[in-house]
Amino acid sequence: MLNKKVTHLATKLTVIFAAAALILGLSACAPEVGSEAWCKQMQDKPSGDWTANEAADYAKHCVF
Repeated sequence: MLNKKVTHLATKLTVIFAAAALILGLSACAPEVGSEAWCKQMQDKPSGDWTANEAADYAKHCVF
């Protein structure tokens, strides 16, 4: 009975840590707004798909 509880706890912890690693990994992929990489990414993205905030940030950081 105890071994079954320990296994269940270990499985839960593994899932939690895997989810946390996935979230952290995905959040690290986006370049910082205003950086050269971000400006390049925005140039490659169709302007019709930009949000109003993205357009304002692009004008602020990449044009002026």
